[in-house]
Amino acid sequence: MAATVVVIGGGYGGVAVAKALDDVADVVLIEPRDAFVHNIAALRKLVVPDWPGRLFFPYDRLLSRGRIVRDRAVRVDGSGVELGSGDRITADYVVLATGSRYPFPSKPDLDESAAAEARLRATHGALARAGGVLLLGAGPAGLELAGEIKAVWADKKVTVVDPAEDILSGGFAEGFRAELRGQLGALDVELVLGTALREEPDSEPGETGTFTVITHSGRKITADIWFRCFGVVPVSEYLTGELAPARRRDGHVEVDGRLRLPGRPNVFAVGDLTALPEAKLAKAAGEHAAVVAHNIGTLIRGSGELITYTPAAPAISLPLGPGGGASYSPDRGVLGPEATSRLKGRDLRVGPYTTLFGLD
Repeated sequence: MAATVVVIGGGYGGVAVAKALDDVADVVLIEPRDAFVHNIAALRKLVVPDWPGRLFFPYDRLLSRGRIVRDRAVRVDGSGVELGSGDRITADYVVLATGSRYPFPSKPDLDESAAAEARLRATHGALARAGGVLLLGAGPAGLELAGEIKAVWADKKVTVVDPAEDILSGGFAEGFRAELRGQLGALDVELVLGTALREEPDSEPGETGTFTVITHSGRKITADIWFRCFGVVPVSEYLTGELAPARRRDGHVEVDGRLRLPGRPNVFAVGDLTALPEAKLAKAAGEHAAVVAHNIGTLIRGSGELITYTPAAPAISLPLGPGGGASYSPDRGVLGPEATSRLKGRDLRVGPYTTLFGLD
């Protein structure tokens, strides 16, 4: 009988592992949402609700042999998964791929795709009515949202606040940051760096209502809507028993070079929840998935060599709307708006997922 591989989480890493092992194992993909969310496209859909690219991809054509269980993992140990329904699925191999939570709208947070799209449309309406927008966080999400807003509403006042002294974090080249700062300046996006708000606005994020806030440096900022663009929280609280020690205080999960939990040869982890020293990007999750799928396939067949994963040097493609933004990798250096538009900004990489989910 074929080995059973339970993949917990249907995000970027989870669907890639499940698809790759579908022909060699009995794959069970556990996911509470009714559709895969292509989070890369979420901010574009916020500002352009009728953008023709997809944000949600149904799971029903992903696997030809395996099955999708629409439920939530509440307890996971080395031999299986207990679901919210009370059912338990035993497994020969377990892959943790539950990713991370991040504030809306960068990651839609509802399990029903229709409800998630309705919320995006409602927030679009609130954003359209606002004259001034405050974004808290000058990381990739905050900068990308600023660019998307300016691409649709050039006259809106957009202010980005971050306690860091410069935009972004991580080992990116100064030329990359300089390229983005220059484009943001040309878009009239105001960067208020090196300080934070004394108190957040009284209104909820994404709701319209004029407010004035004050930074610790004494700067007053008046806007009509705000969004929180920071705060990654790994989803790993379900780990129990012998797997619990692998979970760090910050929620990330320790893995070895073969992406296995320490001392657990049949339990792997991919994507945002791993404690690897690298940017948490969809590209990295896909690379994790390739290593894990190879290693599980090797173990199932009982032949071949296991491979290890080495975090890549910092690389990123950060659109500022469909025609703007910058990209950076150590081998190619800094690329400007035209190259970034071709690489990501124009179509937000929808095509490969259309193929993966059998919709082309």
